[in-house]
Amino acid sequence: MKLIGDLFHPDIALLPIGGLYTMGPRLAAHAIKLLGVKRVIPMHFGTFPALTGSPAALREATADIPGLQIIELKPGASARV
Repeated sequence: MKLIGDLFHPDIALLPIGGLYTMGPRLAAHAIKLLGVKRVIPMHFGTFPALTGSPAALREATADIPGLQIIELKPGASARV
C-alpha cells in the first residue's frame, strides 16, 4: 500500500472491510494511512453474517485521519467522485 501511495498518489481507494476473507476496518484504516487517500469506498462487507466489518466501524477506526471522506454505497448504487 505504501508503494502504491508513493508511486501513484491515488485520490480514492476501494477497500474491502468485511474482515473474513479480506481485511477488516482496522486493517483498512492502516491501508488508508499508507495510501494517503482522502476518499474511500468500502466494499465486500455485509453480504452475509460472517462479514462483520461495517462502514461505521471504518469511520471509528479512521477518526484520527483529518478530512477523510468515507463514501458508503448501497448495493447497485454508483457515485461520481
